[in-house]
Amino acid sequence: MANDSAATVLLVDQDPSIVRDVVSYLDEKGYAVEHVDDGEKAYNLLDDRAFDVLITELNAHRINGMRLMAVAKDRNPEVCVILITREPDIERATEAMRQGALDFQTKPLNLGKLEAVIQLGLGRQRLVFEQHELRRRLDEKYGLGSLVGKSRGMIKVYEAVRQIAPTRATVLIQGETGTGKDLVAQAIHTNSPRRDAPFVKLNCASIPEALVESELFGHVAGAFTGATHTRKGRFELADKGTLFLDEVGELSLALQAKLLRVLENQQFERLGDSRTLHVDVRLIAATNRPLEKMVAEGNFRDDLYYRLRVVTIDMPSLRQRREDIPLLVDTFFREACRANNKDLEGITRNATDVLMRYDWPGNVRELKNIIEGIVIMARSGRLLDVQDIPEHIRRTTAPEVREMRIPTGANMAEVERIVIEETMKVCGFNKERCADTLDIGLRTLYRKLKEYDIR
Repeated sequence: MANDSAATVLLVDQDPSIVRDVVSYLDEKGYAVEHVDDGEKAYNLLDDRAFDVLITELNAHRINGMRLMAVAKDRNPEVCVILITREPDIERATEAMRQGALDFQTKPLNLGKLEAVIQLGLGRQRLVFEQHELRRRLDEKYGLGSLVGKSRGMIKVYEAVRQIAPTRATVLIQGETGTGKDLVAQAIHTNSPRRDAPFVKLNCASIPEALVESELFGHVAGAFTGATHTRKGRFELADKGTLFLDEVGELSLALQAKLLRVLENQQFERLGDSRTLHVDVRLIAATNRPLEKMVAEGNFRDDLYYRLRVVTIDMPSLRQRREDIPLLVDTFFREACRANNKDLEGITRNATDVLMRYDWPGNVRELKNIIEGIVIMARSGRLLDVQDIPEHIRRTTAPEVREMRIPTGANMAEVERIVIEETMKVCGFNKERCADTLDIGLRTLYRKLKEYDIR
C-alpha cells in the first residue's frame, strides 16, 4: 500500500443495496473496491493476492467471514478486516476481534464509521511498513546486524559505531545488563578492517578469578595443578582481530596491571613461560559498573580506566527508549516463531501497550526472553493478546489513576460516557481491562461502548 488512495478493498456481501452504497461511497473516497457475492469467490481472490482491506459478512455463503479473514491474513498479516452481520452478537464479535478483526459492525452500515475504521487500519499498516522500512534502511546504512531501534539514543549508538569501527581505538561500552553491549562490540568488529579476523569474547564475571589470567594469556604445561597441555589465551586467539572483554570491572587489581601492559605494548607471557609473545589485538571492553566511582574508591586502576576509555559508548536502558519496544517486540516475535516452528498471527496493539508500560529491569535481554516464552506457550494460529503476557508484568503495569474533567451540569448519561471513555484511554483501549477496572461485565461494557459510540 503506497498511500490511502491506492488502498485495495474486497467487499463480500449478497445484499445489492449494501453493495451499491458501500462501493459507491468508497469509490468516491478513492479506494480500489472489488465486490463478490459469496465466500468461495472471495477465497479464490484472497488466495491469489493480498488486499489492504477486507469487508465481509460474517456468515458469507459457502465460506464464512472468519475463514476469509484467516486467508487474507496469510497474504497480508496487517490487513484491515471488518466483519458485518444483521444481528448484534457480543460473543462472536469478541471472538472475531480476538482473532484479528479490527471491527464488527451490524447492518445497516454507518458508512462514515466504516471509512473511519478503514483509515485506522491503513494507518496501522503504514506504521508497520515504516518500521520495517526504517530497519532496512538502518541496516543498509550502518550494517549493524541485530541491533534494533529508531530512538534518539540508538541513533547516537549507530553513529558512534560508524565513526569508531574503521579506527584502531580501544572502546569502552557502558550500560546496564541486557542493553546489548555485546551486540555493539560485534557491530564495531564487523564494520572494521579486522572483520575477516577473529572476534573473541570473554566474560570476566563468568569465570573464577583464579582462572581468568589463564583465559586471557594462556599457559604452558605444568604451569599449575591440572595444566597438562599448553593452551593459548584469548589474546593469542584474537591476534589480528578484536578481543571483547565483558564486565571488565570484575578484574582484580593484579590482572588490571597486566591488561594495561598488553594495551600499551601488545605483548605478554603465558603463565609458566618466560617467552614474550607479541600480538596485534584491538580491545573492546564493556561494563555495567561505574568504573569512575570504582577508581575513586581504589577498586579500579585509574591508568587502565583512562586507557580503556579512549572512546566510550553509552547504551541506553530500554525504559529510556520505550518507543523502540514495538519494533523490538516484532523482531523478537518473528525470531521466536522461526526458532520454535510456531505459526502465530502476531501480537495485538493492546498487548504491546502493556509491554511498553513495563520498566524492564533486565532491558532488551529480558524483553527477548519474555517474547520467546510467550511464543513457546501459545497455541499455533493464535493472535497473542494481553492475557498471554506474564502476570507479574500485567500486575506492575496496571492502569494508572488520573483525574478526569466532568462539566458542571452534566447528566448521568454524560458522566457515564466520560468515565468509560477516559478509562478506556488509561487501559490502552483494552476492553477486558477496562471492564475489570470499572467492575462491570464485558457484555455491559460492549453495550455501553455501542450506546455512546465510543471507539
